[in-house]
Amino acid sequence: MRKEHTFQVKNQTYCLGRQTWIIGVVNVTPDSFYDGGLYQEPEKAIDHGLGLLAEGADIIDIGGESSRPGSDPVAAEEELHRVIPVISGLRKTTKALISVDTMKFEVAQAALDHGADIINDISSFSLDPRLLSLAAQNNAGFILMHMQGNPKTMQIYPFYEDVLKEIRSFLAEKIEIALAYGLKKESLIIDPGIGFGKRTEDNLRLLNRLDFFEELDRPILVGISRKSFIGKILNAPPQDRLEGSIAAAVVSILRGASLLRVHDVKAVKRAALVAEAIINDGRDKTFGEENKNRYVH
Repeated sequence: MRKEHTFQVKNQTYCLGRQTWIIGVVNVTPDSFYDGGLYQEPEKAIDHGLGLLAEGADIIDIGGESSRPGSDPVAAEEELHRVIPVISGLRKTTKALISVDTMKFEVAQAALDHGADIINDISSFSLDPRLLSLAAQNNAGFILMHMQGNPKTMQIYPFYEDVLKEIRSFLAEKIEIALAYGLKKESLIIDPGIGFGKRTEDNLRLLNRLDFFEELDRPILVGISRKSFIGKILNAPPQDRLEGSIAAAVVSILRGASLLRVHDVKAVKRAALVAEAIINDGRDKTFGEENKNRYVH
């Protein structure tokens, strides 16, 4: 059985692991690998986020800088211009948890000021440790992710002697540093970084052995949605990777993931509900219910 974890953010306490949480992706970018350019206008991005919540998302993750392999960095001013109107607009219309996908202190600070709850930093504060103090001061959640290199270079001959041990060691060190900066352990989520400086065989091994990270005692998030390792298996472009994404999502749940970051909220949510009903032998009788209170202690 998947382990349950307490998750604290903005003075609210949730239980992760009882049921899979779905993080809906809103990319406010022109060049993301799957949906780049679709939601650059704030109104479209806000409507998309609300639509994902209606489909069952538990968190909306808003990003203004593409992290696809080979992508170029974006100036903080441009990233702010992209994401702040969306975060502000969503905060005015929903109480749902909002995450900002950024590596920059200025962007994270403005995002929290405009209503974001969680910082999702793919660099795990390697670019700016001030993000940790910022998160601690605001009682924000923080997602620690492993990435080898940076988006521009990460897929140029990535290599590991032991991908499981190296990534677990990396995340363990990041947890300790975060605690030293004043974050509560309960505010942290870990992400092995599928596709971020990984070969296909690395991604497959990580997903098949997510239980290897359970000793870190934090909820595990995975982002598998329409990624290139699925495309290599299926010989399919991003637009034709939905079935592969669902398969990877279900296996991730079986192996211990508590959160899934996806583009296709409705399809993955339905697959997760069926998978969990089977895993639980039908003991959970809340089929088809949308009762968010079950998450809160």
